[in-house]
Amino acid sequence: MFARHRLERKIDALNFKMDRILEHLGIQESPALPTDEPVRAAPVTTRPGSGNFAEIDDLLAQGKKIHAIKRYRELTGCGLKEAKEAVERRYPY
Repeated sequence: MFARHRLERKIDALNFKMDRILEHLGIQESPALPTDEPVRAAPVTTRPGSGNFAEIDDLLAQGKKIHAIKRYRELTGCGLKEAKEAVERRYPY
């Protein structure tokens, strides 16, 4: 219950800051999203195989699987389960 209240306060603070930024930049606020449709995050387009994943390969070669998963999440923004599966596919040992 307290975590939800804290999260709501953070969201309110972010909304306030966003309003101030928009006001400062002179940008008109866009119409609100319909409340019956959930907001979905945009899919991550970064995929393994690009140059950014050499660091993950190095971590895996050193046996630092947890660090590799953490770094994968930082690079792609994906969830823990998806990152774990992607790292395990990349280096199945």
